[in-house]
Amino acid sequence: MDIENVSEKTQKNTGPVERSRLVPPWLIFLSTAIFSTLLALHTIVGFHTPSSSAAGSRLCTRPAIRREWRVLSNEQQSEYITAVQCLHRLPAMSNLQGAKTRFDDFVALHVVSTETIHNVGHFLPWHRRLLNIYEISLREECGFRGTLPYWDWSQDVGAGHSLAESPVFDPVYGFGGNGADIPDYNGIFGNNSRKASVGWVTPGAGGGCVTDGPFAEFMLSVGPGFNITDRCLTRAINDNMQEFLSPARVADLALLMTFEEFRIELEGTPITPTLRVHDGGHNAVDGDMGDRYSSPGDPLFYLHHGFLDKLWWDWVEMDPSSRLEDMSGRSTVDPPYVDITLDFELNMMMLAPTVTIREVMDTRNTPQCYIYE
Repeated sequence: MDIENVSEKTQKNTGPVERSRLVPPWLIFLSTAIFSTLLALHTIVGFHTPSSSAAGSRLCTRPAIRREWRVLSNEQQSEYITAVQCLHRLPAMSNLQGAKTRFDDFVALHVVSTETIHNVGHFLPWHRRLLNIYEISLREECGFRGTLPYWDWSQDVGAGHSLAESPVFDPVYGFGGNGADIPDYNGIFGNNSRKASVGWVTPGAGGGCVTDGPFAEFMLSVGPGFNITDRCLTRAINDNMQEFLSPARVADLALLMTFEEFRIELEGTPITPTLRVHDGGHNAVDGDMGDRYSSPGDPLFYLHHGFLDKLWWDWVEMDPSSRLEDMSGRSTVDPPYVDITLDFELNMMMLAPTVTIREVMDTRNTPQCYIYE
C-alpha cells in the first residue's frame, strides 16, 4: 500500500473500523526516512543491485568505474593504500601454505596456481576473477569505498619519463619507490640474465628492500617462488623495459582480430620471442614483481594486472557482439590438454566460489559489476 492510497482512505473513511486500519503517521515517516537512508548509502558506497536482462544474465544497475591511478585525488589514493595496509594486518583465512595475513592469502593462491594459469587460454579470465575477489575483500573487510585502480605505464613511457618518476612510485600518495641498491643485481633468484635473449637488461640499480613510502616496511611471508620466507618487499625499477610498455605496443593490441592473437601478444614469453606488455610490466618493476609465482606480494601487481584487464575490456568493447563470446586457448601448458570454452571453471580454492569464464566475460554482470574509464 502506498502513501497516496492511505491518504485517500483517510478522506473517505470515518468509521472506527476503518480508522483502526490506517497506517500511523509516525510509521510512514520512519519508513520514508529508512528508505532515504538506504538510497543515500547505495549512492555513496556504490554497491550495485543486479537486474536480469532479456537474455537472463545478471546485469548491474550501477557498475563501479575503475580509474587510472593518477586521476584519483590524493584522498582517494590514500584511502586505497590504507585499505591494502589493512588487509595486510588481518589474519589469513585460507590454509594455503605460508599465508599469515589476508594479503598473503592472495599471494599464496597465485603461487600454487601459477603453473596452471599462465600461457593458457584462461590467463586473462583467471586474473580478472582474482582482482575481483581482492577488490571485494578490500571493501568488505577493510571498509574501502572506492574501486580497484590501474596503472597505465604507457602514459609514463609516452611522456618520455623514467618509470621511477611515475605517480605510482610517489612516497606519499603512491606505493613508494625503488629498492636499495644491490651491486650487479640479477633478479630475485640471481638468474635474470638467462632472460637476456627475450629482452631483459640489467636495471642498474635497486633490487633490495623498498626504502620509502607506505610499503617501506612491508613484510611478506610467501615466496619467492615456492619458498616460505619472512622478508621485505623488493623492487628494481628497470627503464630498459620501456620498449615493451610503449603507447605503440598498446595500440598494436587493439588491431588484433581474435582473442587467441590478443591473449598471446599481451601475455608474452615463452610463447612470443620477446617480452610483451604483461611480462614487460613485471620486469619493469622487478624484485618481487619479477617473480612469476609470488609477484602479487607487491601491491603494484593489482594495478599492473588492472591495466591488462582494461586492455582486454577495451578490445572487447570494440566489437562486443562477437568478442564477449570469443574464448580460446589450451587448458594446460603440457599435454594432455583441451581447448577451453566459456564453461571452463576458474578455481579460487577456498578464497571464493568457483565460477565459469562465461560469468566473468562481461564486467557489467555479477559478480564483477564494473567498467573502465
